[in-house]
Amino acid sequence: MAMPPLPDSRTEPDGSAVVRVLSYNIRSMRDDRAALARVIRSCAPDLLLVQEAPRFFRWRKHAAWLAAHTGLVVLGGGAPATGPMLFCSLRATVERTEDILLPRTPGLHRRGFATAVVRIGRARVALLSCHLSLRSDERYAQAGMLLDRVRAMDVPYTIVAGDLNERPGGRSFRLLADELQDCWTAQPWGDEYTSTPSDPRQRIDAIFTTRGVGILGCGVPRGLPGLTERDLRAATDHLPVLAALRVPAS
Repeated sequence: MAMPPLPDSRTEPDGSAVVRVLSYNIRSMRDDRAALARVIRSCAPDLLLVQEAPRFFRWRKHAAWLAAHTGLVVLGGGAPATGPMLFCSLRATVERTEDILLPRTPGLHRRGFATAVVRIGRARVALLSCHLSLRSDERYAQAGMLLDRVRAMDVPYTIVAGDLNERPGGRSFRLLADELQDCWTAQPWGDEYTSTPSDPRQRIDAIFTTRGVGILGCGVPRGLPGLTERDLRAATDHLPVLAALRVPAS
């Protein structure tokens, strides 16, 4: 049975915005970058929240390449956020960006958040891209810091997306889902599992929103024009998560 199409981007007469949001762990663009660009273009996102963006030698050049080949612009993140990164289409007007470094645990990779506040139509929304720790206790602490950051941004509506390194039954995932809307659970569309592309069997990547954001569909995209299984497998070691959301006018 064919999936219903995911709604296209649009601005409603009341100023609210229907936006397409893509969350994607791109493994530092170490795989087939042409396939990666094709996957992103086929999803036609207004907002792209990346994890494992290039963050070492000439990382800005790699980010600029991805933006140029997907029709997006770089919002923030990358090396200053230790990997999370934000891109947007020209629909978005940027109010502010901020890269947040989280406390370092000796012996573990330092983590961070890439954040921004943008306006689309009369809708004003905060964004946060994250990649949580592989270690359970640190991951749980970071999930709490994420919720603290959402509150501190003081914007009525927020979109959070990332690689949680945890399945929905884990305590860090549950902590986020108790306070935020888990978009897949609220309105499933497409496929559920994001890891690994060759044998998907777990959902460790997710998009969340604060209450009041309308969720029109969310999941791993399948069957979009120009989207092939070969590209999904070749682009990186995660599958993307695509959501259509309605953000009310502020």
